[in-house]
Amino acid sequence: MLDELFSGILKLSWGNLVMIAVGALLIYLAIVKKYEPALLLPIGFGTILVNIPLSSAIDQMIGTLQHRGILSIFFDVGIATEIFPLLIFIAVGAMIDFTPLLENPVMFLFGAAAQFGIFGTMMVATLLGFDLKESASIGIIGAADGPTSIYVASRFARHMLGPISVAAYSYMSLVPIIQPPVIKALTSKKERMIKMQPKPRKIPRIVKIIFPICITIMASLLAPTSAALIGFLMFGNLLRECGVLEGLSKTAQSELANLVTILLGLTIASTMTADKFLKPQTLMILGLGLIAFVFDTAAGVLFAKFLNLFLKNKLNPMLGAAGISAFPMSARVIHKMGLQEDPTNFLLMYAAGANTAGQIGSVLAGGILISLIGGIRL
Repeated sequence: MLDELFSGILKLSWGNLVMIAVGALLIYLAIVKKYEPALLLPIGFGTILVNIPLSSAIDQMIGTLQHRGILSIFFDVGIATEIFPLLIFIAVGAMIDFTPLLENPVMFLFGAAAQFGIFGTMMVATLLGFDLKESASIGIIGAADGPTSIYVASRFARHMLGPISVAAYSYMSLVPIIQPPVIKALTSKKERMIKMQPKPRKIPRIVKIIFPICITIMASLLAPTSAALIGFLMFGNLLRECGVLEGLSKTAQSELANLVTILLGLTIASTMTADKFLKPQTLMILGLGLIAFVFDTAAGVLFAKFLNLFLKNKLNPMLGAAGISAFPMSARVIHKMGLQEDPTNFLLMYAAGANTAGQIGSVLAGGILISLIGGIRL
């Protein structure tokens, strides 16, 4: 009887202790450092919960019977069916204002260029021995978009979902640390001081309403497997812009986003057991995720410098780095760097345009990866 009462203590392994420490570290980063607290806190707590031996939170064999854990059930219902990531896309779409992008359509190019990190990292991962689907799941960390990373990884490499999710959200929080050194290494002070030529234009409401519909149609025709991803994102934005569903828009931005984020974080934690997480490949995934963010930033800056070779009115090349999907952190970083070089250089609206373009670009990149690799049998 006492053996059953203290069975958890008796079965506690060093791996369990390490993962409990990892969970505590994630909680520390969420609360003290404020690194993506909405997701890292539930992931951290869930990691502790699932690494308690014989935890009822995940599937366990008790004698000859299998006990279904609640987090395992959440995984089957929310991740395996892709419901949780897609619901998050509705919330994200409702939060995004595409007006800065519509005012400066050239920023679409930066949203495309900054996705290079996805494919560059994918190639590096393949060279390091990961198979094609695993490499795609690692490369998508470069989308700088947590839901897209989860969506692709849940299709291609569910066994790697834990480290991929942690890497994606951690590096999104570290954008203010990762991007500035890369940008400064690739630009001169003179380039960073370039002021954008203002072209004020009023975007009619009808354009804001038509935009998400058109993007959904065009993106879905280009990559049909991205239809759900881009469609849910743009549906959320349509709720915001239509003007007749303000209550639903606010619900999507608050209650829906908060509830699904809690469930998503706890569910991801169900994959962070010691036997799945404590592997050499976990460190490789974290390292490759950092490389992906560096590649993204560098590609955006270099593409902006390339465009400047042909433009009379030069673009500030720092805006290229805002083409990643880490919204709105990257836009704020670029704006702050511009003010540091010249207190009168206001880049926020242009950077926000590139940043929202990156949101669209990352979703499209995820859909393209699924189209190209999804049918390949390994």
